[in-house]
Amino acid sequence: MTVAVLSIAALAAGCSHSKRGVSNVTTGSVGAAAQSLANLSAPQIEAEAEKLGKNYIRNPGDKATALQYASLLQMSGRSDQALAVMRKLAIDYPKDREVLAAYGKALAAAGELEPALDAVRRAQTPEYPDWRLLSAEGAILDQLGRTDAARGLYRQALDINPDEPSVLSNLGMSYVLQGDLRTAELYMSKAAAAPGADSRVRQNLALVLGLQGRLAEAEKIARQELSPEQAEANMAYLRSILSETDSWSQIAREDARRSN
Repeated sequence: MTVAVLSIAALAAGCSHSKRGVSNVTTGSVGAAAQSLANLSAPQIEAEAEKLGKNYIRNPGDKATALQYASLLQMSGRSDQALAVMRKLAIDYPKDREVLAAYGKALAAAGELEPALDAVRRAQTPEYPDWRLLSAEGAILDQLGRTDAARGLYRQALDINPDEPSVLSNLGMSYVLQGDLRTAELYMSKAAAAPGADSRVRQNLALVLGLQGRLAEAEKIARQELSPEQAEANMAYLRSILSETDSWSQIAREDARRSN
């Protein structure tokens, strides 16, 4: 059972990035499709992945199908399979910004952070920066421990797209990983209240509340967003890390292993 609350929503959403489903770093119509996928339940994700998988086998060179299929694979926790799909697509579309961005996300989800950083940076156009890519790069830098650089990128992304919930959530997660839960909650609450906030953003807020010992508030959010089984798994995980003396390191390890 995956623990959905531990997500960097931009490699995280805004990348619309979840840890068990790091959302797509995409633009245009495929990005819009990724936003709708973010609200699917776990059984719906599996059903959609099976359907898209059949389409992908018939035509693996179709960009839109491959991007959505890789996203669904990541959302269901199959990061290695998602990366295999994106490696092939990156070979077929070596200069496509959208493909490079999604490839970077898939690399990061598989724990290949330095190659992920290179792919996301190659997808960016400095003279016309994409806020999604700035946020994605920030999420990768956070996992590499380069906190100041990561937060600078999140703020650049917010200059372009103020109050974007996925970026605010990523910024909040940056503070979670340093153990500054009060600041993290400020950003997470703002993210969850912003128009366009999806389930992954609200789950991140539940994480922050739970880590402060406010388990009843966290559980209320979790049960609104997840299946009963997923919600129970998340709460059990929160209780386990609250009992650890090295909670922040554990969160960072989980984030690097599983994540958006």
